[in-house]
Amino acid sequence: MSDCIFCAIAAKDVHGRIVHETEHSLAFLDVNPLAPGHTLVVPKDHYARLDDLPEEISADLWRTVDELVPRVEDAVDADATNVGVNNGPAAGQEVEHVHVHIVPRFDGDGGSPIHAVGGTRPDLSDEELDDIETAISN
Repeated sequence: MSDCIFCAIAAKDVHGRIVHETEHSLAFLDVNPLAPGHTLVVPKDHYARLDDLPEEISADLWRTVDELVPRVEDAVDADATNVGVNNGPAAGQEVEHVHVHIVPRFDGDGGSPIHAVGGTRPDLSDEELDDIETAISN
């Protein structure tokens, strides 16, 4: 996609601090990091959402994330990491190209757990939970 910044980085038309590359995935430092070492892992080809990814591309992307988490932690001496995906505009996705965030975390850094992104928590009945369970399972 010609106007996608991540496609431009993958094509090497725009500079990115690339830390890892496979046949299908590219990892580079976020230009607006939440912490030192904040890394983005993207498919090289343009896919807007997770459900757009072909199986082979998805597998490569998640293998890359799995490989990079300990490397990112070691590189910046992090105590832990948050790994997350904003999948669609309603979830806060600002660049419509699948990307996985690896955000290093440090004891006492003032950050929040992943549950903090959800806003007000719903008060769901057992029946509602059963309906959701069934809908996802089927």
